[in-house]
Amino acid sequence: MAKPRKKADGAASLQALLHEASRRATADLERVLDPVGVPLESWRVLEVLADESGRSMSALADAVSMKLPSLSKLVDRMVANALVQRALDPEDNRRVLVYISDVGLACVRRLQGTVQRERLSMESALGRDRGRELKRLLEDFIRERGS
Repeated sequence: MAKPRKKADGAASLQALLHEASRRATADLERVLDPVGVPLESWRVLEVLADESGRSMSALADAVSMKLPSLSKLVDRMVANALVQRALDPEDNRRVLVYISDVGLACVRRLQGTVQRERLSMESALGRDRGRELKRLLEDFIRERGS
């Protein structure tokens, strides 16, 4: 495994540590999703849409932290695989909303326990108190940095 680059003083930068932590957490989740043929980016979209509320493409892009062009291509593939569907916004016919399909909802229900166990495993590796503290620190960091 790659180690975060260290600064001249020997300590890894916060940016490098955050990147490496994200990379490892992502790899752990991909190990759960890949065998069942669900790409991580698709899973993130399905999780957001699982509340069965439609989202505009821009709202969905914000929710899954993707750029619109990349999300548009992903949604095209997900529509082709019957995981999501598009519909005109009933309040503004110029806008398209994305909804989870029955197939997508079944996928979420089938995998959510496995994904939750993986997430709990990652959190428990730190211990309950340290895990909570790390989550609090990351939430503070995200809030402080804005968008």
